[in-house]
Amino acid sequence: MGGNEWYENTERRIQEVSNKGILYLGMGVSGGEEGARNGPSLMPGGSYQAYSNVQDILNKVAAQVEDGPCVTYIGEGGSGNFVKMVHNGIEYGDMQLISEAYDVLKNVGGLSNSELSEIFGEWNKGELESFLIEITGDIFKVKDGSGDGDLVDKILDKTGMKGTGKWTVQQAAELSVAAPTIAASLDSRYLSGLKEERENAANVLKEAGLNDEVGSVKSGIDKKRLIDDVRQALYASKICSYAQGMNLLRAKSDEKGWNLNFGELARIWKGGCIIRAVFLDRIKKAYHRNPNLASLIVDPEFASEMVQRQAAWRRVVGLAISSGISTPGMCASLAYFDTYRRARLPANLVQAQRDLFGAHTYERVDRPGSFHTEWTKLARNSNTGVGALN
Repeated sequence: MGGNEWYENTERRIQEVSNKGILYLGMGVSGGEEGARNGPSLMPGGSYQAYSNVQDILNKVAAQVEDGPCVTYIGEGGSGNFVKMVHNGIEYGDMQLISEAYDVLKNVGGLSNSELSEIFGEWNKGELESFLIEITGDIFKVKDGSGDGDLVDKILDKTGMKGTGKWTVQQAAELSVAAPTIAASLDSRYLSGLKEERENAANVLKEAGLNDEVGSVKSGIDKKRLIDDVRQALYASKICSYAQGMNLLRAKSDEKGWNLNFGELARIWKGGCIIRAVFLDRIKKAYHRNPNLASLIVDPEFASEMVQRQAAWRRVVGLAISSGISTPGMCASLAYFDTYRRARLPANLVQAQRDLFGAHTYERVDRPGSFHTEWTKLARNSNTGVGALN
């Protein structure tokens, strides 16, 4: 079974046909039209013997990159389909982040489509070099064949979906893995579908006095600096999105005993597939340096890049917020980064609240064990803090 398939269906079919002596492969395939013609990225999982039987064919069918064909044996069961599902979740995040970069540059910076095309063309020569950046630059060049202006401006702002992004977010929740960038991209697609509601909300809030300057081009913007800041914000956000996807794959691999090779997954995504990018070679090397890497964010090279880009990243998110431009993917990535990098979070207060209303107990930082406190009784019997506001 190839393409997008729920991994448990593959596992069910493996069981059903194994009694009949049939070997079964569930294979994720990514590449779209171009992949169909020039070779996709292939993610076969299931019977290793079945893979061995067709390995030579798959090696020839797959896209070819400098370090081999974009195919490898993923693992047992439905691992191939699961990996493809997460690939698509990462793809959702990538596309959302690019659309936010476009939104900020166009609606805050005031850049034209021709300028945007040049910018994405330049970005495709550097660290952001990828299929999605390349095609985005091309999209801005296309004129409307049935009217005046550029075609991209005539497209209805409602995004379709096939369901793999939703599956990814559901699996992240099931496995208690934070994937806020991917979840934000899914939420954005849901909200895009509410076109009539959004148009009505725009009118209602305008009548309620929402300032017309919100969402309009800012005066006095340094375009050159904004373009460079957005490039850095996009790259840093992208690292967080891929980190979330890889962490989800690790959690599922541990649960199912698939023993996924994350460096090899990054390698086979370097060609053929929709998220193919030069950046993936860096991810491959990160996992080769440390196969047990907890997160891409703590790989020394990626950590250094995140630190170097965080100031620009914060400027872009802050500018977007003050301009009334939603950047849910970039905001989610930045919040993920800021949460992950902090040694201590305000979760202690949440746990105290849980203990107060539900006697869920808590752990302490200064001694082992589980504890419960009669918070309300003690608070009412104490005058501590009464003078804090005086």
